[in-house]
Amino acid sequence: MKKILVASSALVAVAFAGQASASEKISLSVSGYMEQWAGVADQDRGESRNAFQSDTEVHFKGSTTLDNGIEVGAAIEFEGENSEARNSADTGSTGVTSVDEQYLYVNGGFGQIKLGAEDGAAADMGITGPAAGPVGVNDGDLPNWVAINSVPDTVPAGGDSKRITYYTPVLGGFRAGLSYADDDSSENNDTVTSGDNRVSGGLEFRRDFDGVSLGVSLVGEHMGEGEWYGLGATVGFGNFTVGGSVSETDGEFGFGEATAKRDDTTDFEVGVAYAMDAATISLGYAYGENDSTTASDGVDELNTVDLGLAYTLGAGVTWKSSVFWFDDKGQDVGNADDNDGYGVVTGLALSF
Repeated sequence: MKKILVASSALVAVAFAGQASASEKISLSVSGYMEQWAGVADQDRGESRNAFQSDTEVHFKGSTTLDNGIEVGAAIEFEGENSEARNSADTGSTGVTSVDEQYLYVNGGFGQIKLGAEDGAAADMGITGPAAGPVGVNDGDLPNWVAINSVPDTVPAGGDSKRITYYTPVLGGFRAGLSYADDDSSENNDTVTSGDNRVSGGLEFRRDFDGVSLGVSLVGEHMGEGEWYGLGATVGFGNFTVGGSVSETDGEFGFGEATAKRDDTTDFEVGVAYAMDAATISLGYAYGENDSTTASDGVDELNTVDLGLAYTLGAGVTWKSSVFWFDDKGQDVGNADDNDGYGVVTGLALSF
């Protein structure tokens, strides 16, 4: 694999060689978002996790076009908070960090090449059902408000491992992508020592047909001794968007031979959204199931429903709200692992 990467790098270098430097130096623009939420939840087990939540990122991006028509650019994304502990359900990280993603990209007739720390092809290409509110059934935010054993996630690709990714040009609505990382732990350091190779990929189709938009994705990832794979689709017609996705995760995903196998998971979600002028309303349902490796442990099951609202107040300012319900049937049903309840969350999402 390393020989392939070296050869690929050489081909890119040859494409750039001999070009007169008439292109302009890259200037970075600033963008990003800030989300501030307030909410309350009622549940059988314990109190709500927090009355307030937030998510903020600042992005620096820029590119230049060489004389041969090839575009070269860079992207650096900073977390706007001191710790990623609030997102531990998504990333598995509780350490302090500042940089979220950083990578360079090369665009041309051959497609796109990305090199750096980012999510990879499976995460970028996975299609899921629509959601307008701040607590979607498939976005991993539910544990911020209530205590649950697992989170439905039909695109569980995660970790901004340092990797190389290639996307083909779009042909008739089809596009393919493939990512490779030497070490999944490279998100936290530059040393390739003990982590597992991470390979992810996807195939997507996106096209409009006389007022009807269709999107379909098939994505997956292999790491350690296991893998996950998922299928998603959306259809848009008039003011409506309908979609859903499903995924299966091998219990050995991300684990080597010497590590005990964890639970197999099956996740499913479906949603519908209706847009009218400045407002969008959505309704989503998700189901997640973890089959325990020990027969006596039983099965973890989570059902969750979210009614979401997004209303654009002005350029870059959106008011969002969610009313959610959940029922978590843990392995130890009837005891500490069994929980259900509901909650309401509202706040502002700013983009800049």
